[in-house]
Amino acid sequence: MARRRQWAPLRRNAPGVHGPMTKYPSPFTVFPVTGIGEISPGDDIAGMIVEAVTGGEIGFEDGDIVVITHKIVSKAEGQIREIPDETTYRQLVEDEAVSIIRRRGDLVIAQTRHGFICANAAVDRSNVERGYAILLPVDPDRSAHRIRILMERQANVSLGVVITDTFGRPWRRGLTDVAIGISGLPSVVDLRGTTDSHGNTLEVTEVAVVDEIAGAADLVMGKATGVPAAVVRGLEFSGDGRVADLIRPPSEDLFR
Repeated sequence: MARRRQWAPLRRNAPGVHGPMTKYPSPFTVFPVTGIGEISPGDDIAGMIVEAVTGGEIGFEDGDIVVITHKIVSKAEGQIREIPDETTYRQLVEDEAVSIIRRRGDLVIAQTRHGFICANAAVDRSNVERGYAILLPVDPDRSAHRIRILMERQANVSLGVVITDTFGRPWRRGLTDVAIGISGLPSVVDLRGTTDSHGNTLEVTEVAVVDEIAGAADLVMGKATGVPAAVVRGLEFSGDGRVADLIRPPSEDLFR
């Protein structure tokens, strides 16, 4: 029987945990999780992923990190809205935004209630039936925590979970996946106070490790391939962070 780690309950108002590296960098492997199929409100995401992983060649190992696109989490949680026309869509974007950062034509850069700054308040019309849009989970960290606990119980292993979305990046072209919800691993690895290979003290280096994991997983998940999850194996971290650890406060933001 696999040895299980003991996990503390999620504390909604706990300070962010910046875990130290225990095995990083190191070789790791990313496996696509296939065979999950279309998701409907109320579906058991955890059970479907466990069945797909354990029923195939991958299996689970202690310390695996399960990366899940938010689309299937949002669908299972009923975060789907009908948008019969463009006016309804634009109003939905306004409703999901707590503030508008920039506008250019039809593009809106907005801050969501989660604190994310992204295009159109993350209201997404891709990978969903025409005439509908998908919203973010209400509380992505809590969703990640719930899914992790259920998968650990069913698979009898200790896991980490990262829920992802696709964001653009200021100053650079192209999109990449980032973490919007996490459980069972640190969000940021803090290297401040350590030294580099030349003996220089690192003063500002904090590695957004869950964003790196999200980007790596997207290489096997893709944007239109119907692969909504991946298993990352070979990385070892300590700590249990929150996605809020990744959000730069306005006082540190030079561009707002």
